[in-house]
Amino acid sequence: MNDQLIHTLKQQLIEALNLEDMTPDDIETDIPLFGAGLGLDSIDALEIILLLEKHYGIRIENPSEGKNIFYSVETIADYIEKHQPV
Repeated sequence: MNDQLIHTLKQQLIEALNLEDMTPDDIETDIPLFGAGLGLDSIDALEIILLLEKHYGIRIENPSEGKNIFYSVETIADYIEKHQPV
């Protein structure tokens, strides 16, 4: 797993979701982002979709995939590595 991508992604999530009191070190790579983990909601999911399109050129075509892709920072980074246009 690309540690630089994970750190950058954490920073982008903090900025996009206005998690002002958090630092990248506060976000564990493998905890769930939604529900009991970081506590994000469906509005946050839309912000993550926009972040992926803006910074990585990735479009989530099938919304039902989102639950698996957005499970944790690790799963998002893995998806970016596999689907980012060259």
